[in-house]
Amino acid sequence: MTDQRGTIFVVDDDPIVRDSLSDLLRVESYHVDAGSSFDDTMKALARRSYDLVVSDMNMPDTHGFELLRAIKTRHPNIVVIFITGYGTIESAVEAIKMGAYDYLTKPIVDDEIRLVVQRAMEQCALLRECQSLREQLDQRYGLDNVVGHDYRMQRVFDLVEAVATSAVNVLIGGESGTGKSMIARVIHHRSDRRDKPFIEVSCGAIPEALLESELFGHARGSFTGAVGDKAGKFKAADGGTIFLDEIGTASPALQVKLLRVLQEREFEPVGSNKTEKVDVRVIMATNLDLEEEVAQGRFRQDLYYRINVVTIQMPNLSERIGDIPLLAQDLLARHCQSANKQIPGITDEAMRCLQSYGWPGNVRELENAIERAVVLVKGRHIDVSDLPPKSIESASAPASPDFLSPISLRAALEDPERRVIEAALARNNWCRQTTAAELDINRTTLYKKMKRYNLDTEPKMAPT
Repeated sequence: MTDQRGTIFVVDDDPIVRDSLSDLLRVESYHVDAGSSFDDTMKALARRSYDLVVSDMNMPDTHGFELLRAIKTRHPNIVVIFITGYGTIESAVEAIKMGAYDYLTKPIVDDEIRLVVQRAMEQCALLRECQSLREQLDQRYGLDNVVGHDYRMQRVFDLVEAVATSAVNVLIGGESGTGKSMIARVIHHRSDRRDKPFIEVSCGAIPEALLESELFGHARGSFTGAVGDKAGKFKAADGGTIFLDEIGTASPALQVKLLRVLQEREFEPVGSNKTEKVDVRVIMATNLDLEEEVAQGRFRQDLYYRINVVTIQMPNLSERIGDIPLLAQDLLARHCQSANKQIPGITDEAMRCLQSYGWPGNVRELENAIERAVVLVKGRHIDVSDLPPKSIESASAPASPDFLSPISLRAALEDPERRVIEAALARNNWCRQTTAAELDINRTTLYKKMKRYNLDTEPKMAPT
């Protein structure tokens, strides 16, 4: 018999029942093994992977509940069906509560066991799909998937590692497109809340009049159009993490309510007197300078200090040009897979254009540029002609520093010199000897300049 329909282990101390049930399931094209005891079962499950266990409730060496408990502890993805000769409603209810899929009584009816096993196998397929989706999420939002070896990104990685397993509030700062949302998801997926909801709310994208209801819910009749009770995002995130993006746009009234939920972990829905309690980790992000917003009276000082427990500042892409080749190759691989194309790489000239452009839209703009190039590419590799026109124009345009204000020659040369050294180090995998040779300077001079520009700590490259 083939095992194309799944694998089953049958447990029963009665050899007649055990053999007849095994034969019946083999006829249905299942792979079936059998045993007569708790020990037989656990040894078999340790040797190979099974989808389903069909077990007698009463065995000589143990009760079925003990077997169920052991299976759920050691092999949580295995589905269990119980069969018993003298079942009661109470024992059936208890078995289902403990995680059994179904509970059948003898004598076994062939059609009944066929149907139950078929449905149990569908349950197995759902469990495998959930496991696969969970693994995909882990891959997508794992810290190893965040590309960057610039020392600024290394600081971000260190902070993420430090705060992920704690419950502290986190504030993520940085310009739009720098990856604040991704870092928030990484923190969630590395925390002990990873199996609970992650709810993302863009405060700036929701009208002010609706934002309070969206976050905290509302009671029926609390305003025009509120035809029923509605649970808000905080309630939906209970036990997990809520990520509030663009928190600097919150109104003063909403800031008061946010302060309370951060302090007390409770709130009232709009139009309700019922207090809701939640266990939620809060991560917030902003592209504004909240200290300046506090100074201008647009953001509450007490809320700022409440959310500013740990701050992670995302660097602009223009500040870490050495990461651009890594990011570009990683994004190229992803979009080639989505477009079902094979593009080996990016030409040196095109890469120079990417590194010369200022990227005001940061990583998001770079991703759009790579996606565009994958769609429009003419040759085997992505070349300059495949890039957005503004990135080409920026690379070919001569630098135009402002020399109208007094400035020393040394100060004027600092930024371009730092950029040249950082890019050369990135090209040579941070090898000082090779970089010094490429720049035609000795290693001592290179080291002094690296120390001056805070480039002397060799970064650890995050695997892609």
